[in-house]
Amino acid sequence: MATFATPDQLLVIIDPIARRADGESVRIAKDVLSAGAASTKVCLPEGPEEFARVLARRGSRRPVVIGDDRTLTRTVSLLHRQRELAGCVLSMVPVGTVLGVAHALGIPTGAVAAARAVLDGVERRLDLLVDDSDGVVLGALRIPPLQQLAAQEETAAAGGRPWLQSLVRTLVPSRPPRPVSAPVPPGPARLRVEVDGVTLVDLDQPVEAVSVTPGAAGEAEVVVRPLSVGTEAAPLEARGHTVTVSGADFRYRADAGVVGPVRRRTWTVREGELGLVLPVGRG
Repeated sequence: MATFATPDQLLVIIDPIARRADGESVRIAKDVLSAGAASTKVCLPEGPEEFARVLARRGSRRPVVIGDDRTLTRTVSLLHRQRELAGCVLSMVPVGTVLGVAHALGIPTGAVAAARAVLDGVERRLDLLVDDSDGVVLGALRIPPLQQLAAQEETAAAGGRPWLQSLVRTLVPSRPPRPVSAPVPPGPARLRVEVDGVTLVDLDQPVEAVSVTPGAAGEAEVVVRPLSVGTEAAPLEARGHTVTVSGADFRYRADAGVVGPVRRRTWTVREGELGLVLPVGRG
């Protein structure tokens, strides 16, 4: 665990989403970081490609991203795919409307507190989930039924986040209208969930939801909620190093995004893969 008692050289990357969402918080964070660090280079990339180039050319500077959960996930994913994540220490100042992952990881959600943590915090090594397509999960992944997922996204979009509605339209293919009398497909999914090669639930047991989160000591915590018929079914729980889910096409929520459809996916815990600067006493 490293302590950053002496402010060092920082590369501050400000996501354009953060600049549009809350320019004042961005300004405050930038001022605190510039005043407290020995040297601060501020970059304002306009898109994903420029963001990736800036991060790749950081040199010896410690990267600090200002943005929301999507910014954090994008940064970790880029470093992972460049095989530079294990040797990098990352800091974040959360700005935006999608901050659940940052909060769950222990990053302060106020601009001043988060910027102070960048300067005075300590490095914590956190576990990640890495899937067989080289995707990463920082907080948790969940597999709700497709109809439930679409309904949740449409509800969120109606609440003032139109980008979510666009995301749903992209991920859920449009279909011709059903006749009024046609039955709606059942919501529960039929999935096989295996933890370290041992089947936790099989295709003959409909499930309402599956969640996988990085736990402790290099293990993932897996919770499967079987479909309740009459009486509530107890959740099935397991811990392990690898988790495989297979079955009919399914989508899953990973951090701030939705992935799929896929028919099979395996996640492996990478112990201590992510170095994140957090306030003293957190993490």
